[in-house]
Amino acid sequence: MAERRLQRVCVFCGSQAGTRPAYVQAAEALGELLAASGIGIVYGGGRVGLMGALAESALAVGGEVVGVIPRGLLEREVGHPRLTQLEVVDSMHQRKARMAELADGFIALPGGFGTLEELLEALTWCQLGIQAKPCGLLNVEGYFDGLKLQLERGVEDGLLRPLHASLLLIDTDVERLLERLETMPLPALRRWLAPAQT
Repeated sequence: MAERRLQRVCVFCGSQAGTRPAYVQAAEALGELLAASGIGIVYGGGRVGLMGALAESALAVGGEVVGVIPRGLLEREVGHPRLTQLEVVDSMHQRKARMAELADGFIALPGGFGTLEELLEALTWCQLGIQAKPCGLLNVEGYFDGLKLQLERGVEDGLLRPLHASLLLIDTDVERLLERLETMPLPALRRWLAPAQT
């Protein structure tokens, strides 16, 4: 049997739970699905908000959960005390680099500035050929509809190449999104892109 493509998935999500129950339900469903599929989770290390819901659901069914949290946020985001592993780093830059190093792919759930910034940086690294890892977005109750429109506008206005826009898989179903991430063909992108690449 071939080794599965995704051994660990990095999940970006909010340190707040949000006002819609569907956000927490999606975080719990993703945590359970990844754990049941034998896929480890890498995330921001918090025990509150959607981050906490994700971690708790995976841990409850015996999943591997690795947290990476900056020292300065350890108290603010309330570091989770029962993770498989919690790494404390010195900065946000180190956090993002370490999470990317540990993971084979990325999934974003609803969240704020940090979630958006982490997802877009992961995509940028793929666009520039720094890494070749699938990126997915779980669009719960239309939360990311605006981002989807923004990407479409970028392509329409010639500021984002269709090839690069296709690096982000967007889905509303957690099981389907994971299956698509597992089978997504990744384009061969050079470290620096020549004008001929579309």
